[in-house]
Amino acid sequence: MNTTTVAVYGSLILLLPLAGALLNAVAGPRLPRRAVNLIGTGSILAAFVVACLMLGQVVGAPAGAKSATVHLWQWLDLGKGGLQVGVDLTLDPLSALMIMVITGVGFLIHVYSVGYMAEDRGIARFFSYMNLFIFSMLALVLAADVVILIIGWALVALSSYLLIGFWYERPSAVLAARKAFITQVIGDVALVIAAFLIVLKVGTLSIPGIFAAAGSFPASGLLITGICSLLAIGAFAKSAQFPLHTWLPDAMEGPTPVSALIHAA
Repeated sequence: MNTTTVAVYGSLILLLPLAGALLNAVAGPRLPRRAVNLIGTGSILAAFVVACLMLGQVVGAPAGAKSATVHLWQWLDLGKGGLQVGVDLTLDPLSALMIMVITGVGFLIHVYSVGYMAEDRGIARFFSYMNLFIFSMLALVLAADVVILIIGWALVALSSYLLIGFWYERPSAVLAARKAFITQVIGDVALVIAAFLIVLKVGTLSIPGIFAAAGSFPASGLLITGICSLLAIGAFAKSAQFPLHTWLPDAMEGPTPVSALIHAA
């Protein structure tokens, strides 16, 4: 697999929805509604095209080379033996499939939103939040470092909060958004604690590095059980599984496309 191509495609697929979110947030209120719709949906369509190209990289790679990790830049370097955090992306069959789902389903929801939100005055803000949600999901899926994964994880919670409480004039929507955010933050904290325990054990938060050092963990015991339990709590909160499921029905307070996007995510 060509790592340079993966780096270019990976950067593009993240920058496109982020650019759409920023453009609609800054200039959207002064743009015609048609331009806002085009920016919001077009950025996700372009990301879907890039996702198809990334899938082609995986499909066309030799059997033993269907996974590639690319280093974009070094974010944190505490010296030899210290913690290092890089902005790295991993493309493999699983992440290639997931970015297809995120951008493909996300684009269809954006198209539906054009008609559903046709009379809403906050259309630019709406598409900005929707694009931010897609960006957050893509960052989460492509992250090759636990710190970047946690950032994507937290941005998903923030995006959910903004979208569920989009009609902030309604007290019920505000309460539902707060409930979703607080519940998901429980999972975020569990994930951060798990990351802390992992780095204490293996000295790295690079996901390929953690996998390579997996053999250093005991087959059973308090440490591995605690880490796995904390990771599960994070997943339970984000995917609304029992007992951290109560925020999802309240998410219906947001516009219908929001419910579709959050349930699909």
